[in-house]
Amino acid sequence: MRICPIVDLRLIGYAEALGFQKRTVAARKAGVIEDMLLLCEHPHVITQGRNGKREHLLVSDQVLRQKGVEYYETSRGGDITYHGPGQIVGYPILNLGAIRRDVVWYVRTLEEAMIRATAEFGITAERVAGKTGIWVRTGNTEEKLAAIGVHISRWVTSHGFAYNVSTDLRNFELIVPCGIADRKATSLEKLLGRRIEVGEVALRIAKHLGELLGREMKETSKKELLEKLEHAEQTVAISA
Repeated sequence: MRICPIVDLRLIGYAEALGFQKRTVAARKAGVIEDMLLLCEHPHVITQGRNGKREHLLVSDQVLRQKGVEYYETSRGGDITYHGPGQIVGYPILNLGAIRRDVVWYVRTLEEAMIRATAEFGITAERVAGKTGIWVRTGNTEEKLAAIGVHISRWVTSHGFAYNVSTDLRNFELIVPCGIADRKATSLEKLLGRRIEVGEVALRIAKHLGELLGREMKETSKKELLEKLEHAEQTVAISA
């Protein structure tokens, strides 16, 4: 079984994390590093996917600045979403060419990993037809527990998923989450009614993702990632 390192970037700005993603994707495309899973939390930020609509941002730029919320347009799929402390953001950098060249299957796999991790806490999460991500039924409706937005280039993946553990859900009121006006976001902490550590959930999601992808997930440090990227970039530069 191939090893897939897990790197916990901890709380990291969106722009810095995006830089790590781009460097990792370039090295993976060049075949000089293995598949990788980057995990992190972001300070308050709203991101809009390439299919998103600006009108789904419900407040002005001035209000965002007052609240200390950054805004970025991105290359991922999907519409608009919020990231913040208490939310697991996962960026799998995978060569699907060596796993399975099927984008829909890949998205369903991300969903399945999060569904299985959620089940370990006694909560039943599910898919909803026509709506990407995972959902929890509350009364006659569903609330969104995790969102997905991916980008794939030459079968190498980037961007990924965002899973609400202890996220301040009031921040989703700044947007129409994922462009769906009649559904609210929820969090694992809200559903359980008790405090949950983000890291506890992150490792469970990583474990299930590894099982589904046929990869052995192995924790590694940010320092080791940087060393790998520097070595990879030197190797590519020399070979070029």
